[in-house]
Amino acid sequence: MSKPVQVYILLGQSNMLGAGRVDPGNKDPEGSLTHAVTEKGLYPYLVDDAGNWTERRDVRNVRVMGSGTGGMKQFNNEWMTIKGGKIGPEFGIGYHVGEATTEPVLILKSCIGNRALGWDLLPPGSEEFEFTDSKGKTWIHPGYKGSPEKWEKGTEPKKINWYAGMQYDGDIARAKSVLAELDTYYPGATEYEVAGFFWWQGDRDSRSEALSSRYEKNLVHLIKQLRKDFDAPEAKFVCASLGQTEKGATDGGGKILDAMLAVDGKSGKYPEFRGNVAAVYTHPLSKGGSSGAHYSGNAETYMNVGEAMGRAMVELLKAGYQGGHR
Repeated sequence: MSKPVQVYILLGQSNMLGAGRVDPGNKDPEGSLTHAVTEKGLYPYLVDDAGNWTERRDVRNVRVMGSGTGGMKQFNNEWMTIKGGKIGPEFGIGYHVGEATTEPVLILKSCIGNRALGWDLLPPGSEEFEFTDSKGKTWIHPGYKGSPEKWEKGTEPKKINWYAGMQYDGDIARAKSVLAELDTYYPGATEYEVAGFFWWQGDRDSRSEALSSRYEKNLVHLIKQLRKDFDAPEAKFVCASLGQTEKGATDGGGKILDAMLAVDGKSGKYPEFRGNVAAVYTHPLSKGGSSGAHYSGNAETYMNVGEAMGRAMVELLKAGYQGGHR
């Protein structure tokens, strides 16, 4: 505890929340976490010699959630251990970043399901744009704080009780409220550094011609805005694609995947992201099902994606991150 807590902020929509089944219940045990660990010998770090779930005393697991800019509900605030009936990618992430550093680690998840980057999660500074759909109709899509979600060009927009970026504002505010009470969420901690961001999202944008086509632009802006909002210009960023989407796909999911591969620092398209942004191609890691169906609740998908995201973050950290500390 003599070193600042290394904070990793997890953002996205329902699959970042997690739907991986821990126990089979009355379903086929295949795909549950207990079956994967006890029968298949996978993820051995999750259990001790007696078969009990392990607890990492160097990695804190915190999850908060709220709709839009509404109130915050706390779901997790404990040392990293399997708790409850479902998991997300946080366990694979937490293991790898925890093993890679001697500093204490805080995994901080702040998100809710069914949200689009191009609407609910649109970052501050995003601009309004026009899009002509496949039927030849032109729509106006709002910039940050605009409303409604879209309107036909030439008509007067009728505002609704929601605005572009409302979920972004809420998710960021809730994450900051956790960090403002650091000792409540990481006992004994007095300082922290935002070391990185994890992003698993894109399902809702993939269902829109306009938002999937705009995803790359929005993703680039998201990365820059997150670093600005948390005053962490050196923080690393790792995103993961939709599991059902294969390279070469040309549908909405394909556009999401292409956008993520483009922002990866190794692509060379954005030189400023070299060595600090990585994308994980999850199709080979998925055990089936789609992002919209939460991968049929298969816990191995969530563990595999989490581990891959964690490894990608560790690779970025090898260069030697020195953040601004609080």
